[in-house]
Amino acid sequence: MDIKIIAVGKIKEKFYKEAIEEYLKRMQAYSKIEIIEVNDEQAPESLSDKEIEQVKEKEGERILGKIEDSDYVVSLEILGKQIDSVGFAKFIENEMREGFGRNLVFVIGGSNGLAKEVSNRSNYKLSFSKMTFPHQLMRVVLIEQIYRGFRIINGHPYHK
Repeated sequence: MDIKIIAVGKIKEKFYKEAIEEYLKRMQAYSKIEIIEVNDEQAPESLSDKEIEQVKEKEGERILGKIEDSDYVVSLEILGKQIDSVGFAKFIENEMREGFGRNLVFVIGGSNGLAKEVSNRSNYKLSFSKMTFPHQLMRVVLIEQIYRGFRIINGHPYHK
């Protein structure tokens, strides 16, 4: 099983890049994670609701263009299901066992959220919190939780 993260936008901040690189390095012992970045739609700060939907639709088309029919897609959504780290580890372990031959794909939307089409394609909607986080930070948090999950699955110390 390959793990992919499809994320809108590029990481510009050095501290986010360093954190991501550190967790990707740690993950090498367990699984490879491929990060696929799609361009964010350039838009001014103040948009109407209709314009926000148009931005999300354009970003959504780019995201969907990176998803294969056989992929098991987990979208990060504020209204998704909240689980703890042990539950997340069990989720990954179950997908490794049951999803043989398919990719586990996590999707992080842009600053305006996800298009409805992406949410509809998702097999599982996951929420890390009801709070709103910068999408760049969510990439770090997601990769750390995937790493934590593999540590839990393999009975290695890390999770407290």
